Amino acid sequence: MRPFTFRSSFAILLLFTAFIVGISNRTGASTLRDGAKQQAAAVVQDQHEIPESKRIQMAVLLDTSNSMDGLINQARGQIWKIVNEFAIAKGPNGQLPNFEVALFEYGNNSLDAEGGHLRMVTPFTDDLDKVSHDLFSLTTNGGQEYCGHVLKASLERLDWSDAEDDLKLIFIAGNEPYTQGDVDPYEVAQRAIQRSITVNTIFCGAQAQGINTGWQKGARLADGSFINIDQNIASVAVETPHDKKLAELSEKINTTYVFFGEKKDREARRRLQRIQDRAAAGGGRGVAATRATAKAGRLYRTEDFDLVSAIQAGRVKLEDVKPELLPEELKGKSSEEIQNYLNAKSAERAQIQKEIAQLSAEREKFIAAALAAKGEPGAETLESAVLKAVHDQAARKNIQFDKGKQEKTAGGKGR
Repeated sequence: MRPFTFRSSFAILLLFTAFIVGISNRTGASTLRDGAKQQAAAVVQDQHEIPESKRIQMAVLLDTSNSMDGLINQARGQIWKIVNEFAIAKGPNGQLPNFEVALFEYGNNSLDAEGGHLRMVTPFTDDLDKVSHDLFSLTTNGGQEYCGHVLKASLERLDWSDAEDDLKLIFIAGNEPYTQGDVDPYEVAQRAIQRSITVNTIFCGAQAQGINTGWQKGARLADGSFINIDQNIASVAVETPHDKKLAELSEKINTTYVFFGEKKDREARRRLQRIQDRAAAGGGRGVAATRATAKAGRLYRTEDFDLVSAIQAGRVKLEDVKPELLPEELKGKSSEEIQNYLNAKSAERAQIQKEIAQLSAEREKFIAAALAAKGEPGAETLESAVLKAVHDQAARKNIQFDKGKQEKTAGGKGR
């Protein structure tokens, strides 16, 4: 097995997921609704103002055979851009959907042959740092790519919503014949659509080859989209004057999180966050900037580890938190002192979120102008393929995106 190298400084995430996928922490976000209509400003709108309703569930199934290094690197580079797009999604009456992402890998010879050379890497989660971590942990090897097997596994092993009005999507990407293996992917697709789960196929190669090897049919049978991409192409990275400051604010906002819980868990969570910051920075300033936008937004959920967010979301009450679960800086302090400390962190975070929203909006304007001046549409990538399909299919569930802020070629939409 050989580790991936991040070849693309501004390539695709979350792959589908990206899509990837509540960028705002719910923490002091109410101060951020200044009436700004920029797409990036939408990332930090207060989700308490509008009740959350629909769920968006996206399962990304990635081929991790030897030929797929470029696909994985695209996903790593574009995860936060995809998440930022989902952040501007709105349901009926402006309700804000919850967003969950799952990740499977298949076609890797290091995986169990009897199980179809596949693995559920991440079950449905709204923990975006965990998704990013798992994406960067993937390695390529082999192998035998059985689309039917991994589609069947995703249907049976993931906790899909039963609500017909929820947006439930599968994105499967690969470059071998769609019908390899002894599980019929077309039969699985029909089972999926019976549960209101849409299957989208992304063929890594020429369009004609994807059609001839069954990828287009696989999408049509499940009301999905068939798209072909060049998995080895790198997205054009447009550097902006705002990237450096956004990276600095991404670091600064980390100081406003008050990690609570068992000591080992606090340390692990803080370490995970910083590792993903470094991973994004390794992809270039543009990737780090899009992660900063995500961290200031609604979909970046921190209630499980940040005491400020946990209390504001109603997950815990301060008086119920045992002293040994408090961070060192709060131990031995009175309840009033702790509450004052949390209030100060909340206010500081809200100000940083506001700065990030403003800079992100300016950054999007700069990128849009640069791409317009170039006058050439960007090549189809994992990110653009996912977002194109999502926009079309979300409309069927009465989920809309801020049409005025969509930059088809830029893809960096703040939530």
